[in-house]
Amino acid sequence: MTRFAFQFLQRGVRCLPRFGMGEQQVRYRLQVVHGCRSNGHCHAVASCFGLSLLSVNGKGLIAEREAIDKAAKLYEPIENLTARAHMSRNINLNAVRIFAVVARHSSFQRAAEALSISHGAVSQRIKQLEGELGVALFERQARGVRLTENGERYQDAVDAALSILTTANANLERGQSQVVLHLGPSFASRWLMPRLKRFTRQVPHVAITTEVHEGFLQRALGRNEIAIWPDRTPQHAPGQHVERLTALQLVAVCSPQLRRPDSPMDFEAMLSLPLLQDAHRRWERLIGPGAHQAKGGLLNFDRSALALDAAINGHGVAIAPVHMMADDLESGRLLEIWREPESSGQHLFMSWAEQHRADGPVNKTVNWILAEFGLQEAGQLLGSRRGRWND
Repeated sequence: MTRFAFQFLQRGVRCLPRFGMGEQQVRYRLQVVHGCRSNGHCHAVASCFGLSLLSVNGKGLIAEREAIDKAAKLYEPIENLTARAHMSRNINLNAVRIFAVVARHSSFQRAAEALSISHGAVSQRIKQLEGELGVALFERQARGVRLTENGERYQDAVDAALSILTTANANLERGQSQVVLHLGPSFASRWLMPRLKRFTRQVPHVAITTEVHEGFLQRALGRNEIAIWPDRTPQHAPGQHVERLTALQLVAVCSPQLRRPDSPMDFEAMLSLPLLQDAHRRWERLIGPGAHQAKGGLLNFDRSALALDAAINGHGVAIAPVHMMADDLESGRLLEIWREPESSGQHLFMSWAEQHRADGPVNKTVNWILAEFGLQEAGQLLGSRRGRWND
């Protein structure tokens, strides 16, 4: 790790990623050093962590010596940094609420009218909040106010936080507990959505909030969180339980428009139809590079759900794990024309944090998901044998 000193909120100073690493903002890596002087000035040091170099105004500093020399020129006293840090721990929530209303109306006066308080009270609260945060949130204009760049970022965070509080209040009023379910987009639309009414009926006092991710969740789960992921085993962490839900058995399906239920179809005949492929590239892995020269052509989609929707609408043959289309097979919207003869060794996993209450909202949700996959017996054993991988 190379340490750089720079002025707090200095524009254009960043950590520049190397070798494809994610960008890391310098301004979030501040440490106060050498204490503060009596005049309220403090010294601060910023750090570039990992394989990253300092960048100033978009220009990367390649040589470490040059970077240190350049950083020294950016090393300046920071006024009241420690005071701001302490004050930010006790931000006035009423001022935050007023900020959200002002940001929505772009006007102190209209915000005051909406809140039934005076214009002066709104202005005072915003000045107080800006002082506590140490940044300007609004630009004052002749006809109202406009969010600064910092104000826009703060508005996004405040809106998200207020939404969480509103949901929590509503759930408490209804006597519900909140569970956050992390899952992929296709699993959410193809498996969870058709079952939500059944969940609400069978687990009435638990409200699910879904968070959809394109990739694997790279952090430990919180107390009220559950994650469901295909293909790979989640990394085991202390206090985290993992259950293997089902094997990812691949099935090729099409609409009844393309094949009569009483008409058999062999593998070669199936390949003469248009092939619908998602981002997993299963057709290419199954039949090799020749998939692109298939008689019926190859259509690519970025998600399994889209490929399956295309199959339902008669556009070709999709291939996906059977649990993603079980309802469509049962209803007759899709017909199975081929099934993987051997398991690929891949599975669908569910993970969640250790719970203190066997009858808590997370365990109730976990039990319901297990039952949906035919694992009722495992669900009844919650809290009695978990802590390591379960088959």
